[in-house]
Amino acid sequence: MENKPALTPEESLHIISSMIDNVQKRYSDNGFLYLLWGWVVFFCGIAQFILWHFFHNQNHYLVWSVLWVVLIFEIFYLRKKRVDSNVRSYTGNIIKYVWLSFVLLLMVIFISLSHLDLSIFQTLIVPVMLAMYGLPVFLSGIILRFKPLIFGGIACWILSLIAGYVSYDYQLLFIPAAMVIAWILPGFILKKKFGESSKARIMTD
Repeated sequence: MENKPALTPEESLHIISSMIDNVQKRYSDNGFLYLLWGWVVFFCGIAQFILWHFFHNQNHYLVWSVLWVVLIFEIFYLRKKRVDSNVRSYTGNIIKYVWLSFVLLLMVIFISLSHLDLSIFQTLIVPVMLAMYGLPVFLSGIILRFKPLIFGGIACWILSLIAGYVSYDYQLLFIPAAMVIAWILPGFILKKKFGESSKARIMTD
């Protein structure tokens, strides 16, 4: 019985590149959700800053409750999309678990810091969140070989360093800034990239 020949290095690279391209395309196809989250977090950050800086509203953090509405919408949206496609990939699963780890770690950090004095909590929470958020963005960029996400992750870490020297109310503006740099702009770039490639394929067919 003959052994099946092993893949050549060129064939292996082609398979890996195809997997990454497929995941990138899925990200661009579902760009609606990614941009939705980016814009919602952006406007929540702006709204929180306005409520705290200009009106000194002690319940300014409640603006983030809208994220639960977006989450419920996403669950129903993805359930509907799943009917059309059940395709999964190893690369896509890695990214999924990278972001799941981020969410779980964020919950742990919030619980760990919740016992601190309010002033200390406010001083730490935004820089810590930005530093943590930069990690899954950076890793997603590495996995997808997509430089805008890599630069976006690095930008989050730079913003985290700067935020440590800024008062809490102005730290709140760093969150929408991070969304624009690390999520919204890369989302538009990725969507445009695969939109142009799709048009090119249609024209050549």
